[in-house]
Amino acid sequence: MSADVSRRIVILRHAKADWPDDVADHDRPLAERGRRDAPAAGRWLAASGILPDLTLCSTAARTRETWKLVVHELPRRPRTVYEKRLYEASLGELIAVVNEVPDDVVDLMLVGHNPGMHAMADALAGEAEEDARSRLDRIGFPTSAAAVVSFTGSWKSVELGTGRLEAHWAPHD
Repeated sequence: MSADVSRRIVILRHAKADWPDDVADHDRPLAERGRRDAPAAGRWLAASGILPDLTLCSTAARTRETWKLVVHELPRRPRTVYEKRLYEASLGELIAVVNEVPDDVVDLMLVGHNPGMHAMADALAGEAEEDARSRLDRIGFPTSAAAVVSFTGSWKSVELGTGRLEAHWAPHD
């Protein structure tokens, strides 16, 4: 596949998680609000015609549960890899993971955590649709938020400022 292919990264923050006593952070489940919001994110993706070829999902319980509720709303299930490096990943670590994606993938989804997901959406977007940038600046990246960043080139070429923020969505805005 040519390196000048137009590609998209869908960046999805996990849905609202619960804080039960005596549960490690990695094992926290979704809260009731999260179980309502995650399917809404899936419906937004489906209505937007966004269907990733590959989803990389953090191994944390709340991200896995979010993804299971999101994917149920999509017309087909993309290949999914549960990636432990996405848990508590810094911006640099997230970009390193993206740089490893094979070039036969055109649309990639990352399901992870803040502050990394917000930093990724903000940092990759050298350009932005005006309404998407204003939404990201105004509401940030709350739970269940999604951003779509497009770029041209190989996954190895993804770095700060190389993309265009095409869309930003959150369930309660």
